[in-house]
Amino acid sequence: MALAQRTAQQSLRRLAVQTPAFKFTTPAAVAFGNAFVAQRRYAAATTVSALQAHDSILAKQRLNRPVAPHLGIYKPQITWYGSAFNRITGVALSGGMYLFGIGYLVAPALGWHLESSVIAASFAAWPVALKVFTKFAVAMPFVYHSLNGFRHLAWDTASLIENGMVQKTGWAVVGLSVVGALGLAVFV
Repeated sequence: MALAQRTAQQSLRRLAVQTPAFKFTTPAAVAFGNAFVAQRRYAAATTVSALQAHDSILAKQRLNRPVAPHLGIYKPQITWYGSAFNRITGVALSGGMYLFGIGYLVAPALGWHLESSVIAASFAAWPVALKVFTKFAVAMPFVYHSLNGFRHLAWDTASLIENGMVQKTGWAVVGLSVVGALGLAVFV
């Protein structure tokens, strides 16, 4: 919060607790202590051993509290996996982009060759199965994250958000992601 906002907020608080005789004091006078209203704040003094005693009491009470159930007791659902995979793919895609960008920038200084022609020539020398697997591994997170993004955009319009439709669209996104990634890996 900016200094001016804090000053105004403190002034208004001081005005609010004033006696009626000083009701019309300016906020600036209140802020700088010229409002003839004495405010006193007393510090509480306790010993360190008293605080340690309170901590030990709290620690003993925590041992008797019930433990909340962990997620492991619940039945897994497509919404859980979909949400987790959406976050993982988002981090993987953005992290991969940042890592490649940093690598591309420092490549000349380190003697690496990350130019497009070198990468394309290296990739062309790979066996076909390895090319398809690599393209699928790169395409799958992108396709899934994109399709799940459209699903979330539909939810923002308050459509397809009933329990049955959430389940169906979750499985549809998974299926379409696999088919789309395979299509990109094989045909592109």
